[in-house]
Amino acid sequence: MIYFSPFTRESYSKLGITDQRMGYFASRSAALGPVAAEVTIATFFNFHPEAVRRVIPEAWNLASPAAILEARLEGADRTLRKAWGQGYDSAEVQEAASLARRAAERASGRPQGRPLFAAHASLTWPDEPHLVLWHAQTLLREFRGDGHVSLLLSEGLDGAEALVVHAATGEVSGTTLKTMREWSDDEWADAVGRVRARGWLQDGDELVLSPAGREHRQSVEDRTDQLATFPYEAIGEEGCSRLATLAIPLSKAIVDGDVGFPPALAGRLAKLG
Repeated sequence: MIYFSPFTRESYSKLGITDQRMGYFASRSAALGPVAAEVTIATFFNFHPEAVRRVIPEAWNLASPAAILEARLEGADRTLRKAWGQGYDSAEVQEAASLARRAAERASGRPQGRPLFAAHASLTWPDEPHLVLWHAQTLLREFRGDGHVSLLLSEGLDGAEALVVHAATGEVSGTTLKTMREWSDDEWADAVGRVRARGWLQDGDELVLSPAGREHRQSVEDRTDQLATFPYEAIGEEGCSRLATLAIPLSKAIVDGDVGFPPALAGRLAKLG
């Protein structure tokens, strides 16, 4: 939610960062320091390189990474307080924060090969429970994401091809992914052709995975999950079940609350939930 909240956009605007795309790339890259565009391209994986180069490193001329991280935390604070109301520091939030932090801290013991996670793991933990929970889930998200990128690369996929496979699952439209990641129509068509040449798409104009494509996709997702289990060993199956029980209504409150997400995004989040 942090990348779509109007509160974070307000925080970045105070720093002179008014472009939403710049806010996204800069805020997620900031933990790495004032890096070159190529570092962001490498760690974010499936965005068109030129989309990154248009805003990085220009963002660092407007605000320091430290200032951007502070603005991001302020946005998270305002968003969660808005979504959860007086329950932002409830016993449930505190318990969820404790469980998630234990998992995230265990993840910090294995940063190798996970640059975006490692950068975020080096940041100072917030004090308030709702922000501890937010930071912990950010670490766990980046831990899984770095592993996922490694597996996609091991399959010989580039960023556009990975998006085509995702679109062919039917979870998100190809038009949405192509537009959000800023690939041109010709580049997208070329990527579709390369994925089709692997035998991963059914014949026809629609993007639909073939049996081989579904097997590939499931294999990558299963192995990604395997690589992501290490942090949760700190809380065990019982802790994981309890964390899910606590987190589901908190997530639903963010999606259903009057936070100010764009309508299309709110609908997608509700579907994912």
